[in-house]
Amino acid sequence: MTVYGPEALARQIAQQIAELNECLIVASPQQAARILGQVLEPEEGVLGSLTTLVATGSHFAQGRALNGALPPAVWLALGRAANELHDITLDLDEHAEDIRRLTQSPPSAALPPAPSPLVARRHR
Repeated sequence: MTVYGPEALARQIAQQIAELNECLIVASPQQAARILGQVLEPEEGVLGSLTTLVATGSHFAQGRALNGALPPAVWLALGRAANELHDITLDLDEHAEDIRRLTQSPPSAALPPAPSPLVARRHR
């Protein structure tokens, strides 16, 4: 196992997220749903982990702001970012079942899709 310094690890994670994005672009609908399900998983997914990382950064900045090494605005901005990411995670968690449903195979004798209320139909 290779040991990375924290800066190299951060770069590697960013690179892996970029690679995952490329996979998502070309993924089938079911595969994309599985990828998004993993990314959006609140406890162990990428978004939850990023939220925790930003919250940890906020705690770091708090100590530095209190001793005058950082402006308090940095601490406040990181705290707001962590709170907003947490709120986004909760909002997306409400839709987790919809994303999971996309990973299931469609029924073999599928009925045609019902018209969406957003579709305007012309009457002749």
